[in-house]
Amino acid sequence: MSGSTPASPSDQYSNAAFSDDEKTQIRRFCGYPAYGSGPAGFQGWRFFQAYGLMEFRLNNLSEPEFAVVRQYLATLYALEMAIPAAGANLATDAAAAWQHNKDEVAQRVALYDTWRRRLCDFMGLPPGPFLQPGGNNISMVV
Repeated sequence: MSGSTPASPSDQYSNAAFSDDEKTQIRRFCGYPAYGSGPAGFQGWRFFQAYGLMEFRLNNLSEPEFAVVRQYLATLYALEMAIPAAGANLATDAAAAWQHNKDEVAQRVALYDTWRRRLCDFMGLPPGPFLQPGGNNISMVV
């Protein structure tokens, strides 16, 4: 059809609100720790502005944005599963003409983390503590 707009890849994904499982995966991919089952204790998004913003976004995206985030989830699931699969090559440094990429796991982790940060950027969220250099460190400012 001349003049028609090509379909967006996210058109194949649901634009319904996220399930609890999807919210858990999004939090995890964005580098945030487990949410827990309720308002017990002082841990969680209720006490940190970034967590509150994330929860607001998880519940209030537009329908097309829900579909785009699901497209990110599909990509991230595949990238995450490729990391442990790369472990099968760790025992082989060279075999006939084939040589193992010694940096494969690190490169896969870097690619995976790049896509995790892209999801954070799309949702307008700062990367969580597990996406910060050094992991889940606590810094005190006096």
